[in-house]
Amino acid sequence: MERRDSRQATSDYPHPFIHKLKLTRAQRIRGMVLGTILFPIRVLLVTLCFLMMWPIARLRLAGLSEEERSRPIVAGWRWWLLHSIIRFLSRAAFFFLGFWVRVKGRRAGCKEAPVLAVAPHSSFLDMLVLPETQLATVVSRSENQKIPVIGALLGFNQSVMVNRKNPESRKQAIAQIIERLTSNGYWPQMLMFPEGTTTNGTILIKFKRGAFLAGVPVQPVLLHYPNKLWWKEGTATLWHTCSQLYTNVTVEFLPVYTPSQEEKDDPNLYADNVQKLMAKTLGIPATDHVMEGRVPTRMLGGLSLPLEPPARETLSLLHKDGLRESEVEVALTQMIDRCQSEQGWRAVADELVPLMGLTDRQTAAKICGLYSKDDKVDLRQIYLSVAAVSSFMDFKSLLHIAFTLYDREGHGSLTAVDVSDLMGAIVGSPQYHTEELYSELSWRGAPTEQELFRVLTTHPTYQKLISEYLASEGAESTTPSTPLINGKVGNNNEGLPNDNRSALLYKTADNSSALPHKKDD
Repeated sequence: MERRDSRQATSDYPHPFIHKLKLTRAQRIRGMVLGTILFPIRVLLVTLCFLMMWPIARLRLAGLSEEERSRPIVAGWRWWLLHSIIRFLSRAAFFFLGFWVRVKGRRAGCKEAPVLAVAPHSSFLDMLVLPETQLATVVSRSENQKIPVIGALLGFNQSVMVNRKNPESRKQAIAQIIERLTSNGYWPQMLMFPEGTTTNGTILIKFKRGAFLAGVPVQPVLLHYPNKLWWKEGTATLWHTCSQLYTNVTVEFLPVYTPSQEEKDDPNLYADNVQKLMAKTLGIPATDHVMEGRVPTRMLGGLSLPLEPPARETLSLLHKDGLRESEVEVALTQMIDRCQSEQGWRAVADELVPLMGLTDRQTAAKICGLYSKDDKVDLRQIYLSVAAVSSFMDFKSLLHIAFTLYDREGHGSLTAVDVSDLMGAIVGSPQYHTEELYSELSWRGAPTEQELFRVLTTHPTYQKLISEYLASEGAESTTPSTPLINGKVGNNNEGLPNDNRSALLYKTADNSSALPHKKDD
């Protein structure tokens, strides 16, 4: 089964994680006046609703053993009495916030569609969809259990809890979700936001696989906010929402989507097709944007490409610090020298200052922060990613240097880990899903430098890395790079002192420099 349509270049679409809203002076004044009056009243009423829900939520699980709590509570007074009260108070809370909710379409039953896929996900206030879905169970972060009231409501909901930092917890959550979705109505319906994060709603970002792993029918649910003014800015959302007389929202239930056998076998295909169907109905684009570890990215054949490349930000910081183009090239040269020295390729911010010729330590710290979460940074990542988005060398020369740096064993070929690390260095961001690329590289044997160059420059997917993302000059240059001999850089200068050998990494076969130093005017 073919995918429903091909995505256009993601660069054609607006940034999905930035919401800019310009208010006129009259709108600002109106918001301040209404907010001053309505905000405290609405927050007080909503607080009262939550305080009333708290003991009721606790009561639902009171007196039950751990075994009983592990089963769905779908019968008896705990269901028909407490469930109805919580649903009523939930609706009241959103009504007091000023939401006028309209429902369009028919919600399918649990057996007909075990999971509801809701999009677009704009803010935490999207939870207003829960009362309209009979309080369907959700997936939540385990940390939320510690929040007063919220933790009790999650227990009442019998939510699937997951610790995103714990791989074992994620595996258990996936197994629990699949078990519930394939229980043939034994467990209540589940509700998921397949985008996995909030956006500004101008596009639908790539759906995560969680809602589609079980291969069961899904009912797409759309959220429409027709108000001319609608805020999606974190905590500011609550203030601005309360500062309006009312906020219209339509919850639209689309027909149940039943997957084909191919979609059941391929959750990614299933997720993509549902995403495109929902985007088409909304009249907005479906893209490959994702959020990887709080970094906005877009997917390209398994590669995660940051929307704001660290390399371009690094160049900007270097230029702000006063470095000219020729000085940036010198800094890159010094990085390679450092990588080839006994000091190795790891460095801290204080070492970056002299290494890159910086005048401000804060600039070095910011550059480190772009590439690493700790106090040390991989110089190979800075070098390769900055060189990739610059005009200092053609792509083939860059790839030759990268291959030499990451051919750990010196065999002239790369392992799966080497490929992942190499691509992460060129892109400037860790890569965790390079299996597809490695499979493309290794079907003829161990991935070689020539095979890597061929795939990245001719494969219809991966060549976009060069033409659209890196946009480096000479990406398709056929200038031969220095050959590898026994896994090392081949040259006719074995007698040179060690200080000069690292410079050979820049030399191509015709002795032209891959990092030509420009003369200052």
